[in-house]
Amino acid sequence: MNTHRTIELIAPSGYPQDPEAVHRALARLHAEGHRVEGIQATERRYQRFAGTDGQRAAELNRLADPSRDLPDIVLAVRGGYGAVRILHGLDYDGLQRRLADQPVAFCGHSDFTAIQLALFARAGLTTFGGPMLVSDFGAEALSSFTMHHFWDTLSKPDFTLKVNAPQAQAVDVSGTLWGGNLAVLTSLIGTPYLPPVQGGILFVEDVNEQPFRIERMIYQLHLSGILAQQQALVLGDFSGGKPYESDNGYDLKEMVEQVRSVIGIPVITGLPFGHIPDMVTLPVGALAQLHATAHGFELAVSGYPHLG
Repeated sequence: MNTHRTIELIAPSGYPQDPEAVHRALARLHAEGHRVEGIQATERRYQRFAGTDGQRAAELNRLADPSRDLPDIVLAVRGGYGAVRILHGLDYDGLQRRLADQPVAFCGHSDFTAIQLALFARAGLTTFGGPMLVSDFGAEALSSFTMHHFWDTLSKPDFTLKVNAPQAQAVDVSGTLWGGNLAVLTSLIGTPYLPPVQGGILFVEDVNEQPFRIERMIYQLHLSGILAQQQALVLGDFSGGKPYESDNGYDLKEMVEQVRSVIGIPVITGLPFGHIPDMVTLPVGALAQLHATAHGFELAVSGYPHLG
């Protein structure tokens, strides 16, 4: 049984389109004894967003208020689109003062990547790429793998992920673990919201993107000089983007071989992270060691806020 936690919901992007998923998620969390706050975040609607830009920014900024008790977990309701519209309105100084030394776990993925990278770049806050309320806690079939890794990661100061996916390159590097959704990450290039990580281990994922589009975004990271500053590129899941008939055999595997031949750093494949039922939880901004062989890879992670 997990320790009972206080979970505050935020919806910085789209609104939940499946009310039943929200109900399932809340019922499961309440059944485990957790206290869920901010449920109104699941009810707001403004065009395609979960509230106006001002409402969604204020939802995050209230966490900087020293008069409020902090939750254990800040959980994104869902992704979609919209987080980039509120980046300029966040109180980074206030959030840093309030949260820098507090074991509060921000968690989400997909469009939430924009919030995570901005908090890391502007406030030095480490967050978690992991499950969200609707798609994961509210899934019709709850993934025991996802839930175990989420709660296990948040409850201790370090973990080692072992993946039995054969690798084409032997790798033994260490650095800052960072990344998230590839399309969101590349959209922040040239802005003050992309952290200037040197010697990092960059992980990326995406959904419904064809191989050539994935390659184009990786090339953008390469040509802008960002990949040259990293120790390794770790690829998560890229489901949903089927090649076109006109691609003439050019698929995800061919794409990986192409970028591997030009970017100048190791490319690791098979990370169970992304828009998939069984996903790991990864701290964005933590310290990591990556060891890969022909038999698979290990990712040892430490130095992130944990709930104990």
